Amino acid sequence: MRTISSDMIVEQTKRMCIEANYNLSENMVKKFQSARQVEPSPLGKEVLQQLIDNARIAREEDYPICQDTGDAVFFVELGQDMRIEGGGLIEAIAKGVAEGYREGYLRVSMVADPLRRKNTGDNTPAMVTIQLVPGDKLKLSFLAKGGGCENMSAFRMPTPADGVKGVKRFVVNTIKNAGGNPCPPVIVGVGLGGTFDQCCMLAKKALLREVGEKHPDPFYAQLETELLEELNRLGIGPMGLGGRTTAVAVHIETLPCHIASLPVAVNMDCHAHRQKSVIM
Repeated sequence: MRTISSDMIVEQTKRMCIEANYNLSENMVKKFQSARQVEPSPLGKEVLQQLIDNARIAREEDYPICQDTGDAVFFVELGQDMRIEGGGLIEAIAKGVAEGYREGYLRVSMVADPLRRKNTGDNTPAMVTIQLVPGDKLKLSFLAKGGGCENMSAFRMPTPADGVKGVKRFVVNTIKNAGGNPCPPVIVGVGLGGTFDQCCMLAKKALLREVGEKHPDPFYAQLETELLEELNRLGIGPMGLGGRTTAVAVHIETLPCHIASLPVAVNMDCHAHRQKSVIM
């Protein structure tokens, strides 16, 4: 049984919150640069250049990439041979989020109650999903999830007879209806299968994959490619101002499901794709 201190989790959580909000991944910047080379819209080209410049300024001058520094979303893989001493896992993550958002001068965006709307003041609680896995390691994956893209999420229960065509139609229509609201170019997470709740979780978890990394199953890898091509024919373009660069990646995650069901969920992330992971 391996033991780690809850203080280590606090420090790593704090670090991820700050670094993710200041430093857009190099891979995401490269996606903007590649898209700019083929973007036919002059305005689209200009917007993509602004996104590239914005990421550079944020990194060099220690500014948040976007004023919406998001929900603190965590996917946790907890090794069954790991023990945490000095405090609980959820409490340690919450403390790290509170310290990170305070020390990083990041906007606090969480309200304690969905209808009475009082801000919690420290961006907690974090939204945490925990999976128990073999081994003695702890993996924390952090996603700063802005409200604009989160609000465009969608879920549907088509019939199995709708098949691939029905899934593609739903995903494309979801992005079409979202328009410029999620601040494109977006990354599109698609959950397929499971139950109602698991399917939505899959769609969000799909956003953690390295941007543009293909599904290991060639069938789903091809579906990701086809969907990306269709989305970029919608004409929404960067920041919704027209062009071909509506999305930079489509990531699909799947689970088995009931014979009568075909759950499908879409969760997208904006151009400020702020994600960090650490293994302890």
